[in-house]
Amino acid sequence: MAHFEMDRFLKLVLAIQQIPAPTFSEGKRAAFIHDRFLEEGLSDVEVDAIGNVLARLPGRSSRQFVVVSAHLDTVFSEDVDLKARQENGIIRAPGIGDNALGLAGLIGLVWKLRSYDNNALPSQMDRDNQGLNKVLPAGFPGDVWLVANVREEGLGDLFGMRKVVERFGAQPKAYIIVEGMSLGQVYHRGLGVRRYRIVTRTPGGHSWVDFGKPSAIHELANLVTRLTELPLPQHPRSSINVGVISGGTSVNTIAPEAYLELDLRSEDQGTLEILIEKVEALVKEVNRGDVHVTSEVIGDRPVGELDHQHPLVLKAVQAIKDVGLVPSLNIGSTDANIPLSQGLPAVCVGITTGGGAHTLDEHINIQPIDQGLEQLVKLVASVFEEG
Repeated sequence: MAHFEMDRFLKLVLAIQQIPAPTFSEGKRAAFIHDRFLEEGLSDVEVDAIGNVLARLPGRSSRQFVVVSAHLDTVFSEDVDLKARQENGIIRAPGIGDNALGLAGLIGLVWKLRSYDNNALPSQMDRDNQGLNKVLPAGFPGDVWLVANVREEGLGDLFGMRKVVERFGAQPKAYIIVEGMSLGQVYHRGLGVRRYRIVTRTPGGHSWVDFGKPSAIHELANLVTRLTELPLPQHPRSSINVGVISGGTSVNTIAPEAYLELDLRSEDQGTLEILIEKVEALVKEVNRGDVHVTSEVIGDRPVGELDHQHPLVLKAVQAIKDVGLVPSLNIGSTDANIPLSQGLPAVCVGITTGGGAHTLDEHINIQPIDQGLEQLVKLVASVFEEG
């Protein structure tokens, strides 16, 4: 049995994390993953029309397959300092857990399989440019498609995964989504999300000479107050958040335009639709005279779920138990929303624990990573089993 090199794996994680990958600008990171897939001797390596990177890990038969995916993008802009710090068994770095570790997990799945597989088969690929013939493990009964997909975060609206599911449809035995953190969690329910950009426009004017005329900023602020006063049920849990607000020209100008970006969420599609109706009614209501308010949908993540007794959920739970951890069923807004919303078997799992997601203090714990990779191998293997 070969030894799984954790130091080598952590270097891969950091190499991925150091490549900026804001949503819509994942090209450099995609190229890196593409090259790593080629170096591993994977089959059918490609970058599709929208930037998703795909590769096939051949199994003993191509008649059945599983899709394992992790998103390429981060919430951080190109100019964010990506410096990483490792101390006391923790790595701190923007995007390290969401989702550099998840991406590395795709390759870690291959390495982990090789580390204990004693029945390796020659690669189905031709020799690479260096003339080296890679070997791939024969541990899985069927193929595994590895996918590094674009546009998961924010306004990416899960577009990369939409294209993945459009391509593979109901053919895979399962879609397994990999996030860097949340080890021990099984996300089998997709949280519904609707996002809007709401714009207010007025004639504007001089803050003194035209005092009394409507200000786009004032009108928007009043709208925010009314939005946040909307009653929300605790069950099913729902939320409303104004995440971005901007506008105006100068301190002494009555603002002619302002906008906000609004995030609505609910565990239940019907409850989400009621909240949507209330928001759209408010937008219509505040329109008057010289005050023009418009709304545009900028994100729509559909609700979906697998029953907690579905075989895939049970297998994900068992894989976590098998590595000595306590599983927990959960709901979230992940790439799994897309296959789940179409009635396709999908779960999202993590590689380690951590915290500070989407902040400059994002961090992961090193020690559980080996368990997380073992869990992933066991889950993929179990998907090919009957029952």
